[in-house]
Amino acid sequence: MPESRLQVVVHPTARDAARAVAQFLARNLRATPDLVLGLPTGRTMIPVYDELTDLHRRGRLPLDRVTAFNLDEFDGLAPGDPGSFAAYMHTHFYRLVRMRRGGCRFPPVSGRDPSAYDQDIGRAGGLDLCLLGLGANGHIGFNEPGPALAAHTHRVRLQTATRRANAYLFGGRVSRVPTHAVSMGMATMLQARAVTLIATGAGKAAIVRRTLTGPITTRVPASLIQSHPHAIVFLDKDAASQLNN
Repeated sequence: MPESRLQVVVHPTARDAARAVAQFLARNLRATPDLVLGLPTGRTMIPVYDELTDLHRRGRLPLDRVTAFNLDEFDGLAPGDPGSFAAYMHTHFYRLVRMRRGGCRFPPVSGRDPSAYDQDIGRAGGLDLCLLGLGANGHIGFNEPGPALAAHTHRVRLQTATRRANAYLFGGRVSRVPTHAVSMGMATMLQARAVTLIATGAGKAAIVRRTLTGPITTRVPASLIQSHPHAIVFLDKDAASQLNN
């Protein structure tokens, strides 16, 4: 695991950044095959899962002892709904690799108690490594900007910008994106022993700057990773374009 407080690594292209994240995760899994992971979704993650799948096929990514907890899920959708994050993970990763039965977990939705998810994570020993994407408004998981942030797994109303960003899962129609989701809370994610964030593309440059160089604030939830003792950020040059150094 990384030893310094916050490392930022910039790569020439988005594919290079995705490959670096996958290789980082693979190195950690070869060293500790029974890691408990927090895993995100989103468009930025698709090439990461492509790289992880390739590493797995080549025998360089052991997954038979992994426990994976996804960060969030749309409320009210069945796991088989094509717009669900369960379907996303099945399409882009889980159906393509070999994991142990019961090794893939998702937040409880449709009225079930969200706190049960934190209990499950606790029984697994807590998160060893939490992989994060970065929303254009600074959210991580579905922890939206606001005057306060929830510590633990909770139901959240999605902001319009977040629903718009996820419309690609619903045929491009924002009106079909659920208005609510269930998300791991900030404490649940940031209590992970190590945190890794990836952001790519010029469209993320402004929020990357605020996340890494601005004040730590609930108005930019991702900025809280500045306080994590073992955090590493992978960027491409476009996402890093507004950083001074």
